[in-house]
Amino acid sequence: MDASARAELARRLWEARRDGVALSREQLVAPSSAEEAYAVQAEAVRLSGLPARGFQVGSPSLEAQRKLGTNEPGSAPLLAPYVHDSPARVAIAARHNAELEGEIAFLVGRDLPPRAEPYSHAEVADAIDAAAGAVEVVGSRIAGGLAGIGRFLSTADFGVNIALVVGAWTRDWRRLDLKALPVAMTIDGERRGTGTGARALGDPLNVMVWLANQQSARGRGMKTGDIVSTGTCTGLDAVRTGQTALADFAALGSVEVVFE
Repeated sequence: MDASARAELARRLWEARRDGVALSREQLVAPSSAEEAYAVQAEAVRLSGLPARGFQVGSPSLEAQRKLGTNEPGSAPLLAPYVHDSPARVAIAARHNAELEGEIAFLVGRDLPPRAEPYSHAEVADAIDAAAGAVEVVGSRIAGGLAGIGRFLSTADFGVNIALVVGAWTRDWRRLDLKALPVAMTIDGERRGTGTGARALGDPLNVMVWLANQQSARGRGMKTGDIVSTGTCTGLDAVRTGQTALADFAALGSVEVVFE
């Protein structure tokens, strides 16, 4: 995939996100490696002209990996206009086949700059200022939805992020067993996906360690004020315009989203 092909795919993905349209899979030249995928992603973010608020980590669970046809997580910047505080109203495009994930988010309180030595679990945990429940709205700008698009194309497509809605921050989060924290999604009063924090790589902190070291290797690192959403605890639940979702995170409170 040469530079012009990367630039063209990035342009089409950003315009599809901005305009609520879907791209035909057959008409796309997809990335063939993680390096190409992240290069397309970076160019799409640049074209958007939007600042980033942090990161989302996608497909840390086996279920999400199976749906995307991958065996590893991926990351993407969270663009500022698509990050909201709960309760929130979020616009979704029908062609993007929106789905919801109940996730645990962290607020980075201290820089973790790039370095040669990997960051340890203890170092990453010490750099976290707060935790919160969050609802990530995901969907593909590729016609047909998330199934089978693969890790590379989903990474290029802004990590298939549509929006993130974050609940109240809890600064004494270390007293909680986040691996065992129950999470439940309700849509229009109907109970949907459930799970625990362990669904995200066995522990949401494992996701943070993975991301800290990924971003260190990529030369950016983690910065004070970054918001990180660590992947689904509840699976994927389809949602449409006019519905209301409520995600319950037990001791971390709840997150409410109305879809427009």
